[in-house]
Amino acid sequence: MRGVPSRPKQQHQLRFAPILIIILNLLMASSFSLSRTLSLSLLRPRPPSLSLLRCLSSSSRNHFRKSYPCPLWSSSFSFCLDHSRRRTTSLSLSSSSFSSMSTTASSPIAAVVDDSSNPLLIEFEFPPFDSVKPEHVRPGIRAVLKQVESELDELEKTVEPKWEKLVDPLEKIVDKLSVVWGLVNHLKSVQDCPELRSAIEEVQPEKVKLELRLGQSKPLYNAFKAIQESSDWPKLNEARKRIVENQLKEAVLSGVSLEDDKRDQFNKIQQELQRLSQKFEENVLDATKKFEKLVTDIKEIEGLPATALGLAAQTAVSKGHENATAENGPWIITLDAPSFTSVMQHARNRSLREEVYRSYLTRASSGELDNTEIINQILKLRLEKAKLLGYNNYAEVSMAMKMATVDKAEELLEKLRVASWNSAVQDLEDIKSFSKQQDAAEADNLTHWDISFWSERLRESKYDINEEELRPYFSLPKVMDGLFSLAKKLFGIEIESADGLAPVWNKDVRFYCVKDSSGSPLSYFYFDPYSRPSEKRGGAWMDEVVSRSRVLSRDGSSVRLPVAHMVCNQTPPFGDKPSLMTFREVETVFHEFGHALQHMLTRHDEGLVAGIRGIEWDAVELPSQFMENWCYHRDTLLGIAKHYETGETLPEDIFNKILAARTFRAGSMSLRQLKFASLDLELHTRYVPGGSESIYDVDQRISKRTQIIPPLPEDRFLCGFSHIFAGGYAAGYYSYKWAEVLSADAFSAFEDAGLDDDKAVIETGRRFRETILALGGGKAPLEVFVEFRGREPSPEPLLRHNGLLTVPA
Repeated sequence: MRGVPSRPKQQHQLRFAPILIIILNLLMASSFSLSRTLSLSLLRPRPPSLSLLRCLSSSSRNHFRKSYPCPLWSSSFSFCLDHSRRRTTSLSLSSSSFSSMSTTASSPIAAVVDDSSNPLLIEFEFPPFDSVKPEHVRPGIRAVLKQVESELDELEKTVEPKWEKLVDPLEKIVDKLSVVWGLVNHLKSVQDCPELRSAIEEVQPEKVKLELRLGQSKPLYNAFKAIQESSDWPKLNEARKRIVENQLKEAVLSGVSLEDDKRDQFNKIQQELQRLSQKFEENVLDATKKFEKLVTDIKEIEGLPATALGLAAQTAVSKGHENATAENGPWIITLDAPSFTSVMQHARNRSLREEVYRSYLTRASSGELDNTEIINQILKLRLEKAKLLGYNNYAEVSMAMKMATVDKAEELLEKLRVASWNSAVQDLEDIKSFSKQQDAAEADNLTHWDISFWSERLRESKYDINEEELRPYFSLPKVMDGLFSLAKKLFGIEIESADGLAPVWNKDVRFYCVKDSSGSPLSYFYFDPYSRPSEKRGGAWMDEVVSRSRVLSRDGSSVRLPVAHMVCNQTPPFGDKPSLMTFREVETVFHEFGHALQHMLTRHDEGLVAGIRGIEWDAVELPSQFMENWCYHRDTLLGIAKHYETGETLPEDIFNKILAARTFRAGSMSLRQLKFASLDLELHTRYVPGGSESIYDVDQRISKRTQIIPPLPEDRFLCGFSHIFAGGYAAGYYSYKWAEVLSADAFSAFEDAGLDDDKAVIETGRRFRETILALGGGKAPLEVFVEFRGREPSPEPLLRHNGLLTVPA
């Protein structure tokens, strides 16, 4: 085993994550938020990492978009407009209680808006998700833009290099737009329709124009610089210093130093990148929805489990086949995750698997939905932007705000590739051998649409586990009860249903309140669990609705409480059955809840570094991947795995088989992630847009080193790679690997303490809460990790968890 060489101690200084863009991209984010985008989440591995992460250098970019779309925050702070003269809009979330929430304006900077009929502009406690319609978007956003611009004008005239004269009013100004834009953009992700798209497309350039002005404000930039150079600088606490330094760095990356023609060119690039990213994601969604295969003969879908048949029949009913049943059909197969995965893993009909696989792999690659030229334009514009800012390529721009550097990221990926390759080769040989034993006609010619099917058969044979037979033990209500019980044990919090307190966007959405041990509210969150392929984008994500904030508290003394939402795309209920989840869907809920916890349990009162804000992108997956580990903890899993009909606990021997199967095909899963990460970096470093090599040539070339089975010539995976073309992972997909080292090592602290020792687990859990979950972006992530763990990260726990310690490099 070889690790990335560590840097000298004095070089462990991390560059800070950006904040002026935190502000900018709070607004620009498109709710990609901490996402597991569909195309990448179906078989997301837990691959090994050999990096010691002692080489962590540089800063990471936060999850806001500058040029990298934001998988983190699309929503916002709170929207407060003064209607004392006409009507008051406030999102008052204090640290008091439900009953004490008031509708008084929470910001001294008030907006005058005379439109009591527009839900975007009227008073609300929580965003009016249930009443916003497409026709409200244009006037609502424009009214807020006008008010924000007016207040920015005033701030630029009166700004002083003092916290209360610069940072506080700036946070209040940004809050007005970010909560409204976050609301609208969130609805686009979960209730997409042509009218909403059109409205957003029309006002987005106006919004981006204001964001660019904000990011390039020289009066604000000079005021931050004056704070840094003042005699009071040493007196500032660490969080405030990070805010100032991040603002300055991000302002430069936003083009504040560019003059005249170059600034105009930069702004045009930003506008076009926003438009292209939005169009990319819309094409992926439309292409996914477009594929429907009607099946009338059950022999065509032989092998599909009962849950998949039920889902396919339910889809058929929604498409007009009123009498469709799971037993008699007809059935409709789609490219939505639950349907696609079931076909690839269980359909005995090889030609059906091939048809569905090819359709999925070529989504958004032809006709009016073709993303090819959009990708070319995005890469071209990102490179032009990098050159304007004085960088050699876009990856350097991205890495300027991350913990890693391009060299360190590539070094990590190569070490992982070498460590994973032999194991992945053996994985394929095992599948070939097993399929031959089963007299499979395709045994000597296994290809892409065979791997998932025969892998699942091998796993069932080797570990005597059938994932579909596990579903009855993982009903959503039991899983959530167990998850909340774990959170109570580890972090000392109570989670209670608060349905009815806040408007929701769909009848299936739940609303919860998180309370401390004394019963006082700490935060709130929405949970939207089920797949709705006709209107909801794929994947799973956590996003911010509002952040914890001292400045935006209702009465000036208490703190505004954070609100989040978690969105998944799991199998919906069918008939009288609850949502019966796959084990992977259980892991996904734990993952997103980990992100939400970091947002909701923050102790920072400075809104710009509270919760998930300002955390280096390389480290942001730490709490989410950490929570996944508890799915393999005996007491936790057996606590949630109760048969939905009988209440019987999952048998002990089956738990042991799940544990044993955890490392099944670890090498292959690792290579899959490494392919995505390596392709991402290649496209953003050495690839020349418009050169002799096409994006698909690059994909084929990278695949030779990262795939055991070569990709098909017609492979168009890139056209659905939303993470890097419509999300926040451009030149940053490697971050999944980087953060996995941190998360596995964090969980190993519980292993070291003794997972069977309740007292030790509770003590370690409280320490995790007070460091990883509480400190947010107010402290460098390596320092936060050391404060929790007592040392710097080690890759050994991750390698051990993935069963790759013995694989020769």
